[in-house]
Formats: sequence, C-alpha cells, structure tokens
Amino acid sequence: MNKPKPSRLRRLSGFLAFRLLPLGIVVSILWFSVGTVQAVSRQSSEQSEAQARAPLYAQTLSAIQPTLATYTPSPTWTFTPTATATATLTPTLTPTPSPTPTATATSTATNTATVTASATPTATATDTPQPTATETPLTVAQVFATNTPHPLAVTLPALNTAAPAEQATLPATATSSPTSTTAPTATLPAPAVTETPRALPTLLLPPDPDLNAAAPTAIPSRVPAIDRQGYDLVNILLLGGDEEITGDSITRTDTMIVVSLNRTTGTVSMLSIPRDLFVYIPGWTMQRMNLAYTHGEQVGWTDGGFGLMRQTIFYNFGINVHYYALINLSGFKQIIDTLGGVDVTVDCAIQDYPLIDAPPPPEAIKGESNMYVLPVGSYHLDGGSALWYSRSRHNSSDFDRGRRQQQILRAMWRAARSNGQITQIPQLWSQLTEVVKTNLAFEDMLGLLPFALNLDPNRIEHFTFARLYHTTPWQPPDGSFVQLPNTEPVQQLMQDFYTPPSESQVLVAGIPIRVFNGTANANWDRVAADRLGWSGFNAIASGAAENTNYTDTILIDRAGQSKGSRLSDIAEILNVSPENIRVEPDPNRVADFDVILGNSYNSCTYGVLPVEGEGG
Repeated sequence: MNKPKPSRLRRLSGFLAFRLLPLGIVVSILWFSVGTVQAVSRQSSEQSEAQARAPLYAQTLSAIQPTLATYTPSPTWTFTPTATATATLTPTLTPTPSPTPTATATSTATNTATVTASATPTATATDTPQPTATETPLTVAQVFATNTPHPLAVTLPALNTAAPAEQATLPATATSSPTSTTAPTATLPAPAVTETPRALPTLLLPPDPDLNAAAPTAIPSRVPAIDRQGYDLVNILLLGGDEEITGDSITRTDTMIVVSLNRTTGTVSMLSIPRDLFVYIPGWTMQRMNLAYTHGEQVGWTDGGFGLMRQTIFYNFGINVHYYALINLSGFKQIIDTLGGVDVTVDCAIQDYPLIDAPPPPEAIKGESNMYVLPVGSYHLDGGSALWYSRSRHNSSDFDRGRRQQQILRAMWRAARSNGQITQIPQLWSQLTEVVKTNLAFEDMLGLLPFALNLDPNRIEHFTFARLYHTTPWQPPDGSFVQLPNTEPVQQLMQDFYTPPSESQVLVAGIPIRVFNGTANANWDRVAADRLGWSGFNAIASGAAENTNYTDTILIDRAGQSKGSRLSDIAEILNVSPENIRVEPDPNRVADFDVILGNSYNSCTYGVLPVEGEGG
C-alpha cells in the first residue's frame, strides 16, 4: 500500500523550517560578525588618530590658555533688542497704544524680548549678566566666539570694531488706515529690518609653522595684518566646491572670492583667489589653496574647513575673513534659475567643450571636435549656461575664470535687486540655507540686507591676481603646476583691496557716458558699456549709431574740462587712439562723453587666447 504523499503546505513548511531558516541564521551570524569587525576597526582607527593628534591638543591648549576668562552668570536676565534703523512704512499711523508682543526663550537663562510696534520702533539693548554670590564661576574660552556675541569679549586681535547704527528704508507691505489702532503687518520679520550690527566672529590666530617640517619649497613667514585704515569692514568668503563631479568626497574649493563690505563708505571690493596658489596651510605644509577647506573638514579643525581657510588667508595675505558661504555646482544652478537667469556681456570669446551638467549657452556655435564658441556679445544665461561660463578655461585661465565668476556674482546681484527678490531673502532664508552652507546667522543677514539694497554699482571694485606679476609659475617635485605668490606685489594688492575709492573718484567716475554701436556686430554697445562699468564708470548702452560702418572707435569729450577729466582713462579702456579723440564742448549736452564703436574695437584685453580661426 502506497504511503500518502505529503501535502504541498507540509512540503513548504519543511523547506522553510529545515533549509531556509538555518540559511537565514547563518547569514545573520555573518552579518553581525562583519559589523562587529568594522566597529572594532573603526574604534581602533579613531584611537590611533586621537593619539596622533594628542600633541596638537596640547599646542591648542597652550595657545588659548591666555584667553581664558572667568565670569559668573546670573540665572535670569532680561535682554531687549535694539533697532536703531527701521523699515519706514508708508501709511501714517495714529499714535494709539497697541499690544506689545512678548517672546520668551527659556534655557539656563530666561531671555525676554519686548518689542513695541510703532511707526518708528526704537529699543535699547541690554545684555549684561548680573552675578550672584551663591553661584560657582565658570571658565570659558572666548577665542572660539561664533556669530553670537558673548557677555565677555576677548579681542584676538582687534581687527574690527562695531559699526555705527545705519538708517535704512526697505519696501514693506502694510495694512492700516490713518485711524488704525493695530500694529502694521510688514513682509519683513519683526521687530525691525536693520539692527545694530552684531559682533563679528573672533579670529583664532594661525599657529606658527614647524620650521623642521619637510616642505616642497620654503615656508614663508606670516604676513602682517593689512591696515584697515579705520574702516568698518565685513569680509565674506564665497566658495564653490566641485565634489559633485570628482566623486572622491573631497571638497576642492576651486572658486574662492573674498567680498569686502565697507560699512563706513558704502563700497564693496571683490577679490578672486586662484585655486593653484601655493601657500602655507597651518598645521600642514605648503599646498594648493583649494585644499585648505577639505583639510579642515577632515581633521575637525576649529570651525571646520572655514576655520582653516580663515587662518590660511590671514597667514598668507593678512586679511581677516569673518563669514563664508559654500555652494556646490547644482546649488549654484538652482539659485541662478530661481533668479530667472542672469544677463552677462562676454568681452572675450570663450571656447570649450560641454562640461558636466553645464551645457554651453544656446547661442554658442558648435565647431570641430565638439568644441563650442561663445562670441563677444550680450547673453541671458540660465543656471547651466552660467555654470559653463563660470567654469570654462579651455582658452582661458584660472585668473580670467576668477574675473568671469565676479561677473556672474555682479549679474546675480543686479537680477535679484531688479526683480525684487532681494527683499524676499528673509522669507526665503530657510530655503536658501538648504543649498548654501554658511555661518551667517539670520540676524547677520538682516543687518547686511540694507547694504545690498542701497549699493551703488559705481562703488563696486574688482581685484584679481595677475600671472607673472602677483605670482610666479612653479613645478613642485610631484610634477604638478602651481603659482607661488610674489610677496610685495601681493601685499600691495591686498592694501588696494582694502582701500575704497575716494568720493572725488566716485563722482568723477559717475559722469554719464553714452556708448553707440557703429558696427553691424550685435550688442557691442552693451559690451563696451559693461567694460566701462567694470572700471567704475557710469556708461549707458545707447544702441546703434547713425551708421554702422565705422572703422575706428571715436571718443568725443562733450564737457571739455581739463581738470579732473577721465578722458585718458576712458580712451585707455576702450583702446581709442589719440587721433580719434575729439573735444567738442556742448553746454546742452546729455552726457559728458560720447563713444562710437568702430569695427577695430577689441573688447578682449585680459590675455585670453583667441578661439580657433581667430588670430591663428
């Protein structure tokens, strides 16, 4: 008699119980074994790294010991923020008492911020802890000060002073009537748009180099701090990382631009630092400038990558940088697209291949070998095209690339201000910080917002390193190519960077200049006007001339003033020969100077190589 065949369910149960389950147990054992081995290995590696860095900890302790201070905090203190400069609201409000909103933040101390809404709100700031006899004093190291000022300040060194309160008028949306008794509703956060500037972050001085350390070339001595000449400066380091395209998890800051805001004179200076500049990086040796950030991130340097970059810049250039903003390639494109694109004039034709995630502009002409040429002209660039223009260096260099990146920054500021998005930054701050890594706090941004709104384009200056003058090409033993800074020219460059234009220079440069296109080349008047604007002149692109067959560029002086005239400067920028300069005084003039561009006009004066088919 045949034995009954087991059911399908029993066979499946047997398979799961006697085959699959044991296999799962074996896999689980192997999985946890691997995890255990990795954990032990990681712990061992961390211990080894900690032991290796032990001497550095001792050096750090010795360096900060003189800055330790003792104070006794109070368990409760009251702090009322000051808004000496406030947004001016259009409606006229009746001075009727209104509710006073109170915000209380509780931690170890209670901070009560009291703000009374009025047409011109003003408050008094008090941030003074009151000691009590029953508390135990605490020891703190103020040398690691962040954006938030502490009750006890240690100046190391005194490179900046607090700026006086500024008055600002910002666009605000208010809903009220002449008899309204309620507080107005504004688009910017209460209690005010502009407050007394917060204390700037304190600089931790870079350590001296180890003179016995092996280095590819001699380690230079520390550069003296550049004299601020009494100006109230806020320096922001703008960084662009390339880790998205390298795939090695190393953030090389190939874009480094220091933006210096002079709150005394209302001027701005921009300085591009070449990525291949071979400098001393504190704690290491002589290396490329673009590796300082990633070194600081990898070893947990004080304030991370920016902390090490800040010390590197101060050691080699004597410039104290207070804040930074780091963005990657996709974040850069996102911001440009959010602005609706930017308008840029190209004064030197650019030739390059399509770059990763950065296609050439649609107007670029495709040539042989998949190369694209963007001719001289005026273009509206989206995020991808702007990235291509900023990164391209096939027929250019890192020095010229820094200039073009400053062009893009200036175009971004113009776009944000013209379309009103710059006033929306407070509302968009949380979204902006998702794509931009920065140590700027919300309050810091509010303090700088009126500066950006009221900035005169004629008060923006641009500085770049010049190859063979500020730097010397050199090849280290590893076979790479770098640039060594030339001490005296670089120090002079930094001093010029800190020196704003005088009021007389601003007034003279602000005289109106009309630029006409006397050729059939599209938008050449825009190119020349932007080139003059780059040098601080108030130039206006005025369209086509009465005819378009001019051979040479003509410069006409309608003012006829010999004293304080910038005639020679304009002629030099536009390459106008003496025989084509005319002095024709006109008491009814619309502009002091007229420029008529001819076909011989060459806007590319930055040493960029000609593209294929141009100049051999």
